[in-house]
Amino acid sequence: MTGRPSHKPSKEGRELVKLHAVVGTKHENIARIIGVSHKTLIKHYRDELDLGKDEANSVIGGALFNKAKNGDTQAQIFWMKTQARWRTVEDHNHVSEDGSMTPRPTTIIVKAPDGSDN
Repeated sequence: MTGRPSHKPSKEGRELVKLHAVVGTKHENIARIIGVSHKTLIKHYRDELDLGKDEANSVIGGALFNKAKNGDTQAQIFWMKTQARWRTVEDHNHVSEDGSMTPRPTTIIVKAPDGSDN
């Protein structure tokens, strides 16, 4: 009595695993789709599972970067918010209609580490 024959990955199988990894299919489900155990999937398709999404992110990131470089304002804003930590700041007007609850101005002096005002 012998066990299952050893799995030999094909080019098509590797592409299918990578495609599923890119779109976020769970590893257990990828194993079922290609007809292997989870352990066999990990053993034979480690690179496709680990690098597939990174490669896709690189392609999409490159396309977004090119759109931003070519003047797409939405792409530029998205890039700056996600890569340069820009954020949207809302300025709320805290003055009541009759002016009775107007906040007093506050002066903030920023000092350099050496104590100077520069």
